[in-house]
Amino acid sequence: MKGHLLALFTIICWGTTFISTKILLVDFSPIEILLTRFVIGLSILYIIRPEPLKLRHEEHRLYLVVAALSGITLYYLMENIALTYTYASNVGIISSTAPFFAAILASFTLRKHAITGPFIVGFIISMIGIVFIALEESSLNINPKGDILALGAAVLWAVYAVVLKKICAFGYDIIVITREIFLYGVILMIPPVIFMGFNIDLIYLLEPVNLANMLYLGIGASAICFLTWNFATKYLGVVKTTVYIYACPVVTVITAYLVLNEPITLYKLIGMILAIVGLVISQR
Repeated sequence: MKGHLLALFTIICWGTTFISTKILLVDFSPIEILLTRFVIGLSILYIIRPEPLKLRHEEHRLYLVVAALSGITLYYLMENIALTYTYASNVGIISSTAPFFAAILASFTLRKHAITGPFIVGFIISMIGIVFIALEESSLNINPKGDILALGAAVLWAVYAVVLKKICAFGYDIIVITREIFLYGVILMIPPVIFMGFNIDLIYLLEPVNLANMLYLGIGASAICFLTWNFATKYLGVVKTTVYIYACPVVTVITAYLVLNEPITLYKLIGMILAIVGLVISQR
C-alpha cells in the first residue's frame, strides 16, 4: 500500500506539470526550464542528504550514469524536441507506452515474468482511453521524426525504470541515490545546453508567477517526486510502478479543467474511465 500511495502521489504531481511548463514557456525555452528545475531539485536533495555516497563497487557508478542519462537528460530532451516536430497528442499517446517497454525489459533483465494476461489487457484498455483523451479535438497525424523521438523517450524511461530497480537492490540510501542521479543528469545536460543556448533573464525568473512555477517544478515535480517514484519502484517493482503512467493524462485533464477552465467533454470522460480501468487491471 505504501508503494501504491507513493506512485499515485507522484503521478498526480507529474500530471499537473503540464500547466506549470505551459506558463513558463512564455518566457523561457524548454532547455532553460529543464536545467533550472533539476538544478533546484539537486540543491534540495543536497540539503536533505549532504553526506557523500560511498560506493561499495566502482561499477555501481555506471548504473547511476545510465539512470541519469536515460531517465533525466535524454528522456526530457527527446520529449521536448519531439514536441517541436509532432503534435502534443502524438507525444502523449506514444509516451504512455513506457510501461509496455518496461515490462519487456524487466522480463529479460530482471528474470521475472513481468508480461502477464492482465497486464496486456490493461495496457490495451488504457491506451484506448488515452487515445480518446488525446485525440478528442484532433485526428492522429503521423510525423516520423517527432514520433520516433517520442517513442525513443518512452523506451528510455523504461530503461531508467529497470536500471533503477537494479540500483535499489544494491542497498544504498534512496535519497542519496536520487541525488547522485540528479547530479549526473545535470552534468550530462551541459553539452546540450552549450549547443542549444541558455540565457535566463532574472527579471522574468523573479516574477511571482514564474518563480512559483519554477520552484514547483524543481522542488515538487523533480526532487520530491523522483524520490517518491524511486521509493515506489523499490517497494512495488518496475512494472507495477510504471503502469501508473496511464493515469497521468487523467490528472492533466482534471488540472486543465480546474486551472485553465478547459471543458471535460464526453470523449475525455470516457477516456479517463478507460485509462483508470486499464490501470487497475494491469495491477493484477
